[in-house]
Amino acid sequence: MRHSLSVVVITLNAAAHLEQCLQSCNFADEIVVVDSGSTDGTQQIAERHGARFLQQPWLGFGPQKQFAVAQASHDWVLCLDADEWLSIELISNINDILSYPQHESYHFPRCNKFMGRFLRHGEGYPDLCLRLFDRRKANWSDDLVHEYVQSQTKPGRLRGDLMHESGEDIERYLAKQNRYTSLQARQLYERRKRVSVAKMLLSPLIRFFKFYVVRQGWRDGLPGLVHISIGCINSFIKYAKLRELYRLEQQS
Repeated sequence: MRHSLSVVVITLNAAAHLEQCLQSCNFADEIVVVDSGSTDGTQQIAERHGARFLQQPWLGFGPQKQFAVAQASHDWVLCLDADEWLSIELISNINDILSYPQHESYHFPRCNKFMGRFLRHGEGYPDLCLRLFDRRKANWSDDLVHEYVQSQTKPGRLRGDLMHESGEDIERYLAKQNRYTSLQARQLYERRKRVSVAKMLLSPLIRFFKFYVVRQGWRDGLPGLVHISIGCINSFIKYAKLRELYRLEQQS
């Protein structure tokens, strides 16, 4: 017998993307949308697709997603962001494994669109995401950014892609990355992690070699080059912000 499935989505002013996301989830037994204060028609779109719409002030990425999982009616949950949708192959594979799940959690590739192109190499793909799991056996971490699903057993892998199209231009993408590096630096600081100048310098270089050369990010043309370049800059900036926090601590 097929296990029932709840799809959970967290939103904030997601009207531009939510329609496509929810359309791809119409096979699920339930859709739960947890919103943190949208003012752009997100609620109307969610309700039009039969979703249960809940309001929850922002808790941080990990805690917000775990809150959403807790609101689901079924133990098997699929967690999506509003700017993601499921490919036909992935939908078919999810339906198949829910009849006879061999694992407690499953991950699958995410295909990211950047500068008008879906990346197929480098850092942008396969970008494995663990999003389908039995909530009795797995849960979201409490990280405020770069949250992940914690599972005690090895996940299975599904066929098909999770498509991701944020619709951001480079200016907005950089603004988001600036916020993320600040959150990452703050998390490292609160955990009392330190970083040397050598690591600040070498981390971007190693990252570039790994994703642009070894994993052939160059095959994605200019979008692939820009994408990995921003990722390398983020590595440096994150650690620079961490060292700044320690400097300010010494001055206080």
